Amino acid sequence: MTSAFWHGFWRLADPKISLASFASMFLGACAAAANGSLHFGWLAVTLLGIFSIEVAKNASGEIFDWNSGNDQAVQEQDRSPFSGGKRALIDNLLTQSQTAGIALACYLLGSLAGLSIVLWREPRVLWLGVAGVALAFFYHAPPFKLSYRGLGELAVAITYGPIICAGTYLVQRGAISTDVILVSSLLGILIGAFLLINEFPDYHADQSANKRTLVVRLGRKTTSRVFAGLAAIPFVVLFALPFLNFPFTLWLGFVAAIPAYAAIKRLLANPENTGQIIPAQAGVLLTFLLFALGTGLGLLLG
Repeated sequence: MTSAFWHGFWRLADPKISLASFASMFLGACAAAANGSLHFGWLAVTLLGIFSIEVAKNASGEIFDWNSGNDQAVQEQDRSPFSGGKRALIDNLLTQSQTAGIALACYLLGSLAGLSIVLWREPRVLWLGVAGVALAFFYHAPPFKLSYRGLGELAVAITYGPIICAGTYLVQRGAISTDVILVSSLLGILIGAFLLINEFPDYHADQSANKRTLVVRLGRKTTSRVFAGLAAIPFVVLFALPFLNFPFTLWLGFVAAIPAYAAIKRLLANPENTGQIIPAQAGVLLTFLLFALGTGLGLLLG
């Protein structure tokens, strides 16, 4: 295959965005390791399955966003490493049929990995897997088109918080912990905030494609204040958790408050300038990674 194909595939894999699923898996694995030894073989199968679905979601989403005209409407001055689609079709790296083939192959690979867990490790993971795949596909696809109806942020928070984290924990421990669901929900909120800030550069393109994200619905100035509140919630709850019988070592997650504060400050000051928003996007990426690292180690040490 040509180098253009593999360049396009790498765009769809988009490792910097896939860090969201890796962060959630890390948190789930740390929580599981706090209660027993890890089975690294099944952890690898979990990783393969989730990463495959991630690539599949990006590939199918690339096609739906192309067909809606969304990706073509992104202006040069609004391009960002974190938003505006994967641009595999825009930059002629892949054809639609190649992109559809990647989506189909990766949905199949991810589903086979999940089914192997269901058959030979933990049957109850089936329902989390079905929910995760459905949210991934219908994030862009009709009839639900969640991202086009202002529900993308909620779908992302649920998927990259409780579903992936609790699923990872379930595969390892054979149970779902309410403590893990609570802590992973905080991570999910931060990853949802990452999606939200990534919608700011796409504001005009999303408007033209009738993609009714929260930024389009509320406007950039109002949404910047919504983002500030959303990004603050996990730290407020994190502060309270040790007083509710969680280990105080969870406060290691507060290391993430430093880039979170910087990102909030920058976005509030520059909600309509993509060049100024890009460092804030990177800051939110760092925020949820440090939050997963800190809280994961906190659960492990506690």
